[in-house]
Parts: sequence; C-alpha cells; structure tokens
Amino acid sequence: QVQLAESGGGLVQAGDSLRLSCAASGRTFSWYAMGWFRQAPGKEREFVAAITGAGSPHYADSAKGRFTISRDNAKNTVYLQMSSLKPEDTAVYYCATYNITLVMGDPAYWGQGTQVTVSS
Repeated sequence: QVQLAESGGGLVQAGDSLRLSCAASGRTFSWYAMGWFRQAPGKEREFVAAITGAGSPHYADSAKGRFTISRDNAKNTVYLQMSSLKPEDTAVYYCATYNITLVMGDPAYWGQGTQVTVSS
C-alpha cells in the first residue's frame, strides 16, 4: 500500500521561505515520478512541481524561480523548497506519486496535504 506523508507546512510571512517534505512508503520510491500540487480555498487543485525518477524537475509558471523540488531516494523523501513566498501561495499542499517514472498524466496516489499560510 502506497502511503505519502507531508510535513513542513505552517504560517509564514510574505517573503519567507519554507520547506515541505513528503515521506513515501509502500513501493520502490526511486523509480517513480513525484509531484507537489496545491489547492487554495474556492479554487481547483493545481500543479506546482514534479520530478521524474531520474531527477528532472518540472515547474508551474507560478513556481519557477521561487520553488525547488528535489528528492532523496535514500530517504524515500521528496522536498519542495519554497522561497519568496506570497500570500497567493496560501493553500493546502499535496504530495503525489505517479505510476511511471516520467511526469505524465495524473498521479496515482496522494497524501493528506499540509497547510501553508502566507500572511502579508
């Protein structure tokens, strides 16, 4: 059974940095692509960033230049380093994993989410 557990969310001020972590279990972590999505109140869930099994990152335009996704296969963990945070980054952030090594289609498994709140 694949399980994803996010951590690292919280309340920060605009301009601050925050690192989210997602610990995965239940299958061989290193081969599968991993991603981060977010959902703000009243909005649909949207893609933020993803990383292939080989370590190639993909970013939404809103994340480029401010967010960095990385993975530590030895720890079965994927990270999202967020800097220069803005109030519009406020959302529940979800970790997800794909059933393939590339970032294609929709993720197959999701975490429970972690709240990030950015005050102005």
